[in-house]
Amino acid sequence: MPPRRKSPAPRPQAVAAPPAAIAAAERPVPPPVDVPYPGTIKLLVDASDTAQGIFRVHETLPVAPGALILLYPQWLPGKHSPTGPIDKLAGLAISAGGRPLAWTRLQYDVHAFRIEVPAGVKSINVDFEYLSARSPGEGPVEMTDLMVNVVWDKASLYPAGHYTRGITVAASVKLPAGWRFGSALERRAQARGVVHFKPVAYNTLVDSPVYAGKYFKRLELAPGVTPPVYLDLVADAPKYLALTPQQLAAHRELVSQAYRLYRSHHYAHYDFLLSLSDHLGGKGLEHKQSSEDGVRADYFTEWAHNAARRDLLAHEYTHSWNGKFRRPADLWTPNFNVPMGASLLWVYEGQTQYWGYVLTARAGLWSADEYRQALALIAARYERNRPGFDWRPIADTTNDPASTRRAALPYRNWQMSEEYYNAGQLLWLAVDTKLRALSRGRKSLDDFAHAFFGVDDGSRVTRTYVFDDVVAALNRVARHDWAAYLNARVNAHRPPLEGIEASGWKLVYTDRQSEFEKQLAQRYHFRPGFMFSLGIAVAKDGRIGDVRRDSAAFKAGVTSGATLVAVDGMAYRPEVLADAITLAKGGKAPIELLLKYQDRYRTVPVAYHAGLQHPHLERLPGAPDYLSRIIRPK
Repeated sequence: MPPRRKSPAPRPQAVAAPPAAIAAAERPVPPPVDVPYPGTIKLLVDASDTAQGIFRVHETLPVAPGALILLYPQWLPGKHSPTGPIDKLAGLAISAGGRPLAWTRLQYDVHAFRIEVPAGVKSINVDFEYLSARSPGEGPVEMTDLMVNVVWDKASLYPAGHYTRGITVAASVKLPAGWRFGSALERRAQARGVVHFKPVAYNTLVDSPVYAGKYFKRLELAPGVTPPVYLDLVADAPKYLALTPQQLAAHRELVSQAYRLYRSHHYAHYDFLLSLSDHLGGKGLEHKQSSEDGVRADYFTEWAHNAARRDLLAHEYTHSWNGKFRRPADLWTPNFNVPMGASLLWVYEGQTQYWGYVLTARAGLWSADEYRQALALIAARYERNRPGFDWRPIADTTNDPASTRRAALPYRNWQMSEEYYNAGQLLWLAVDTKLRALSRGRKSLDDFAHAFFGVDDGSRVTRTYVFDDVVAALNRVARHDWAAYLNARVNAHRPPLEGIEASGWKLVYTDRQSEFEKQLAQRYHFRPGFMFSLGIAVAKDGRIGDVRRDSAAFKAGVTSGATLVAVDGMAYRPEVLADAITLAKGGKAPIELLLKYQDRYRTVPVAYHAGLQHPHLERLPGAPDYLSRIIRPK
């Protein structure tokens, strides 16, 4: 193990490269070929410096003399986008036999580093630091005083010219004394605070993060069943690790319901890696044999107020089948620096969002009412709050991972972003109800999920698909012109809302919040109903984050980015605005909003008189209640 370095000395290779090296750097990165990389790469990540938040990386790579390009992962599975945080790599030093080797970053590919390996050199050492964000504004915080999230793709370089499945890595991690960890990786040995894992292919390593912490608990979610499934918890304090028997039973039922849906598995064991923290970055990222999930510290201890996050585990678990095992062909790449396509994200993410909600309800993590209240908010978002469909269909938003990268948007309702998630969920609800109607209730999307995602039980080899495969699988459940049906909806300039009424329910609005909406308002400090009525999304501090394009507020000149200071002469609070909307109902006087933008104040009169608008689902008399059948436990 290399000595621990607090402040690396200046490196000679940091000086300007000689002309010959520059000329060599202009040669392109060799494309990946399906030929094994010779030897095993040894990787040690020192994650013990929790005070400073620094991951120290040491790699030993077997090499041959000549040009070698090392890549920092850029296009990351599950993120569908080039988000590899190369800006957080620092202190890169490469050596052989104790002597430094010069490196050159490729001029037109900042994720690639070229080294000329001297004759006679059989291995090189690579050292660098991955500097975890220290505050949320810098990115996800992955190290606190009490826990750490080891993400291998951020803490490693790998050789270009090979499929990642052909690169073998023996990884190790150093943790603070006494810490425990969870991971899909298999432990080979542990000594002096260093955990050594069994060698795996590099793509498997990247797909197998580690959560570790001072306060850790592992729970079995499928006792007596093979393969096992675990819930690995790390928390800010021991009290947050306390689950009630009912909470544990619901999480166990999630596993049971997923097995009954897919009737297969594609892992040796599965680990839900769940951080309960107000400091570690919240996450929801899928892997084939685990998931990285992060919620607030009180997820279990304030269970009655946390319904809004209870679908997270179901969503990421579904991805083990939909996304990790079965994956759209243009999202599969031979390494992590080949650009991904995203044309079928409305299947990958849209159907996962659908099953995430359904399995949450089937498991009892949501009641039937909570499921309907959550679905009503999604439906209202698309009925009342997505005028952007006038110019963008769902299909075009599949380009968003490579364009917006989940950045804040000034007018999200008009620009739209990643609608393949929730508009995709509504699309698959419509498909489910259509299958049930075509088959007179004998078939459903459950049959598609089993036939499409449940194949090759036990296999861990990714199986890709294209649009025609989806169509063929639907036709095997119930004959229909599914190609036209799907194309008409993913390319339409309207949201796919017909599944709500086809399921036996209708979307209505009242002046009262649902319990689910109240929890969202309390937890995230905004009231969704203001967007459905007045047309503004306003934060607790009064900052306006969005103004609906076709709303009374927009027509009056209210702008995103302004701060709502007062309503009808009263200092802004959510209840003050709600009261003003109620008092204006049916009248003629406008609601007066005092706005501050930059250094200027202005009063904007808004002519809105339709009252508060909070969404709910209401039964359609005489229609088949498919929605209740959809969420009924299997």
